[in-house]
Amino acid sequence: MAASNTPDHAFAGTLKTFTTASGKEGRFYSLPALARKFPGVSRLPVSIRIVLESVLRNCDGRKVTPAHVEQLANWGPDAPRKDEIPFVVSRVVLQDFTGVPLLADLAAMRSAAQRLGKNPQKIEPLVPVDLVVDHSIMVDHYGTKKALDLNMKLEFQRNRERYEFMKWGMQAFDTFGVVPPGFGIVHQVNLEYLARGVHKAGKVYYPDTLVGTDSHTTMINGIGVVGWGVGGIEAEAAMLGQPVYLLTPDVVGFELTGRLREGVTATDLVLTVTELLRRHKVVGKFVEFFGEGTRTLALPDRATIGNMAPEYGATMGFFPVDEKTIEYFKGTGRTKGEIEAFEAYFKAQGLFGVPRAGDIDYSQVVRLDLGDVTPSLAGPKRPQDRIELGQVSRQFAALFSKPVAESGFNQPPERLTLRHRVGCGEGGPAAEAPQPRPGAARPVVEMVSNRPTLETAHAPAATATVCELPKDEAQVLKIGNGDVLIAAITSCTNTSNPSVLLAAGLLAKKAVKAGLRVAPHIKTSLAPGSRIVTEYLQKTELLPYLEKLGFAVAGYGCTTCIGNAGDLAPEINEAITANDLVCAAVLSGNRNFEARIHPNLKANFLASPPLVVAYAIAGTVLKDLMTEPLGRGKGGRDVYLGDVWPSSDEIHALMKHAMNRKAFKENYAKVHKEPGALWKKINGVTGDVYSWPASTYIAEPPFFAGFALDSVAAGAESTGASGENSADSVLGARIMALFGDSITTDHISPAGSIKESSPAGQWLLQHGVQKADFNSYGARRGNHDVMMRGTFANVRIKNLMIPPLPGGSREEGGVTLFQGDGPMQGQKMPIFDAAMQYIASKTPTVVFAGEEYGTGSSRDWAAKGTQLLGIKAVVARSFERIHRSNLVGMGVLPLQFKAGDTWESLGLTGSEVIDVLPDAALTPQSDARLVIHRADGTRQEVTVTLRIDTPIEVDYYRAGGILPYVLRQLLTA
Repeated sequence: MAASNTPDHAFAGTLKTFTTASGKEGRFYSLPALARKFPGVSRLPVSIRIVLESVLRNCDGRKVTPAHVEQLANWGPDAPRKDEIPFVVSRVVLQDFTGVPLLADLAAMRSAAQRLGKNPQKIEPLVPVDLVVDHSIMVDHYGTKKALDLNMKLEFQRNRERYEFMKWGMQAFDTFGVVPPGFGIVHQVNLEYLARGVHKAGKVYYPDTLVGTDSHTTMINGIGVVGWGVGGIEAEAAMLGQPVYLLTPDVVGFELTGRLREGVTATDLVLTVTELLRRHKVVGKFVEFFGEGTRTLALPDRATIGNMAPEYGATMGFFPVDEKTIEYFKGTGRTKGEIEAFEAYFKAQGLFGVPRAGDIDYSQVVRLDLGDVTPSLAGPKRPQDRIELGQVSRQFAALFSKPVAESGFNQPPERLTLRHRVGCGEGGPAAEAPQPRPGAARPVVEMVSNRPTLETAHAPAATATVCELPKDEAQVLKIGNGDVLIAAITSCTNTSNPSVLLAAGLLAKKAVKAGLRVAPHIKTSLAPGSRIVTEYLQKTELLPYLEKLGFAVAGYGCTTCIGNAGDLAPEINEAITANDLVCAAVLSGNRNFEARIHPNLKANFLASPPLVVAYAIAGTVLKDLMTEPLGRGKGGRDVYLGDVWPSSDEIHALMKHAMNRKAFKENYAKVHKEPGALWKKINGVTGDVYSWPASTYIAEPPFFAGFALDSVAAGAESTGASGENSADSVLGARIMALFGDSITTDHISPAGSIKESSPAGQWLLQHGVQKADFNSYGARRGNHDVMMRGTFANVRIKNLMIPPLPGGSREEGGVTLFQGDGPMQGQKMPIFDAAMQYIASKTPTVVFAGEEYGTGSSRDWAAKGTQLLGIKAVVARSFERIHRSNLVGMGVLPLQFKAGDTWESLGLTGSEVIDVLPDAALTPQSDARLVIHRADGTRQEVTVTLRIDTPIEVDYYRAGGILPYVLRQLLTA
């Protein structure tokens, strides 16, 4: 989308020439030339200058005007943030969970175009789009060398209909490509393969920039690429020619000094950075790293920090391009010509090199001495809650009896160290449960009683009924609080980083040689970010040691971190639920929200890969790994963490195997030449317009039902209890839910397994799908009937309009009290069922919430499902950036309480009738009125802030959402 070299370009004088080391010339829109008119450009943050280049190059006088260039060129570190930037990105990247519904929307647009008698081919991505299939693999099999093959066969069996749809998309659209399953996690594939450094249109070069439908798209910031995660709704607009609109951001400079100490990993660093930046409240801001300490960080370490930007709340965690970036491009198989153009371009722009202190004007500066970083974990419920390694056992013990409101588990302290033997299986776990490692003793969970009572929990071990099985076939398994039941080296955060993966392999080697082992009931897995990882673990001869501890390759993709850990043995699940145990997962991921990893594991800790292996050996988070032995090795000798922890020199000696240029080129050449036998067998329909065959996975979404080319005002006039009316008002609304703080997109958007008793489960059964074939919500994102039934259906969500249970605890699950007229009034029911009744009676609904509403992954279904349930407005104390934008993009009003106001302070119970009255112009961030009508006839009015933040969002909202807005533009162009 580079602007052409035309005389009427408003800044034609900035089009200059650069020369590569080989003497080749290229043209570019020069920021140093622009600085002659706007001298402040030379002191702008590097990330702002890259965005400015896009604004300058795409200045066409329509979507991007000279005023936009001037506004951003005059960016001030402390200026009010009122200007809207139209940012045209170079490409879009998708993961398959979010990519499939986006493709379904594109297909629906083509169907709508055909119905209107228009050319369907007008609907075509205008920038390159790559979809990486990485979210569909699940850890059903683990701990054996066959696990990868078995898991991939199950993956293709479950996802055949989705993959057929993707193959249709590949042939229907010229600019839509797919990286098939089994190559790696989208962010690592993006880092190693998709990112080209610079792009070229005609003779004009421009930097790689992007948005992606995964919040961890920011991993690409590690190689100097400006990009971040957006919802599928925004990504769809971007690929169809719409700029990504954002308010001019603050830029926080993060100065790193010193060096990491011996034994400290990149994971420890990123958990420290996350904690520090959360404290500095960087939500919605760019974070840009600079200083001498930044120069010392290897490229994968930078990518690890960039990856976690959503966890510290920033839009980006950006690292400028320097010599380390060039080294990485050389080591990962980019061509000589690409690398020369990349380096010459950034030097010509004055953007090469990590700035020193004082070079740049930042909105604020945060500092960290790398020497202060210590070995750490984060958890047990949030990624920003860092705990030093030596404090983990104490912290877990302290949280065990604390109330849930304080991130505790609300358990009697005397239960902390009890071991529960709860009943007896017939010869071990059920046949369909994950199988233990070859040669390992088969665990049998024993049960004292099925009654989940306090007395049962305290039953002495002597009263247990013990299974009498031969010693070589079974062992008694006692489960207690704090036990590690899942240990996973997983997620894009760390499986892109050779230093921590080699450290894990070295620790495994030392542990095996010392005689340590992992208990066979612990579900262990290794899910590398790309095939390259397996190659260097094999070359260094470390993979066999990981396999001996159960860390065999289970899949190449996003597994445990997104809830694809697979299930635990049924007997283990029963033991946990019968005794209300607080058991743990330890994973090298970036997300550990409640019920995300496994619905029965309440404590989830983020850790570096070597610490994941260490905790798998220890078997519990109640053991202090700094002072207590990991276990007993050969001869009964105590083996401590320090005995098996690898040194920096040992890791460094093996790093040469991780950056093999030839291996990278050969691996990624297979994306098109040898995608795999399973992928080759997938056959999709052909043609420009999708035929929408009957499927419970893919269905035509309803967002374009009744679509017309002539724009109509959004919303119909109606009269509420206040007697006022407006096209943009929400009148006479009932309250669907009252939520507390930190309601994540995991809570809102359907994710994880589908319960048979849930509305979605019942719908699938009615359509002939057996329970064994339900798959996950994520895999079924292309079917709105499933997804809307799963919205707000998370097993851990708490609707606080439901009265407290005896003892004061709150009921969990997606239920509400129906407040409409008729015999069902006041009855408790699933939110979906209530929503259908409200829709049938044409009654709008609203949701109230606390701080950080919508944090977590950039799931567009959190907004799509909200809209399809008839919810017209969400009123919260604060919003996560992507989810707020997605709500507007689906025609749902986000409203923010003024400081000091909450739904609790207003005394809401859920029985009230609500009117929302924004100003007539829908002025961005203006005041709106919230009118509360209570059952006793009283009326209260409170002022809230309309969180439609930019003028373009007003247009989106009034068009009924961003999708009809874009479709209307494309078809009337």
